[in-house]
Amino acid sequence: KFKRRMKKLFFSLFLLAGALSWQSCSKYETYADQVEMERNAINNYITKHNIKVINESDFKANGNITDATKNEYVLFESSGVYMQIVRKGKGEPIALGQSMDVECRFKEVNMITDSLVLSSFQPRFAAWLDKMTVTNNSGTFTGTFIGTNGLMYRAYQSSSGASVPSGWLTPFTYLLLSRPSSSADATALVRLIVPHDRGHGTASTSVVPYFYELEFSKAR
Repeated sequence: KFKRRMKKLFFSLFLLAGALSWQSCSKYETYADQVEMERNAINNYITKHNIKVINESDFKANGNITDATKNEYVLFESSGVYMQIVRKGKGEPIALGQSMDVECRFKEVNMITDSLVLSSFQPRFAAWLDKMTVTNNSGTFTGTFIGTNGLMYRAYQSSSGASVPSGWLTPFTYLLLSRPSSSADATALVRLIVPHDRGHGTASTSVVPYFYELEFSKAR
């Protein structure tokens, strides 16, 4: 009887281990499918919008600029973020070890559905300006939203907290920032393709890439 019970126990444990293994593989495959869908969405967007992708070596050789007339975007291999600098801005960079309060307007597009999600460029959301403190930590940037009135903060605070998405911080190595003036050239303007793991909490959990147009200036 004892041997029979032990055989039943081992058989039950075997079935349980198999079920857990299948469940784990199923989840992994589901995530892999989502990542593949994301990759396809990004590639389709690049093709649809005639984006010319350049590598980081060419970007540096060109003086850390992208030619917007050729619709160039640089791909940062380590993060998967694509960036186009439309305007570098005027003013000063955020120096090593320093912080700066920055204002931002943005447009956000879901690249899976190819649909506009949010835009503080629209007049009805113009007052919902996002403000953040950005810090240069030995060349790596971190950011925290200031206050609760910004459009990005209002939309995603529950899933992302007060942290600025890391993809948004990619351009700050290359931008010059000053307070807004009557000249549009005084603000920095960039476009980004941000994969899910460099985006806000909702992007990360749903495995969705987003396209952004972002206008930055030094906070008033």
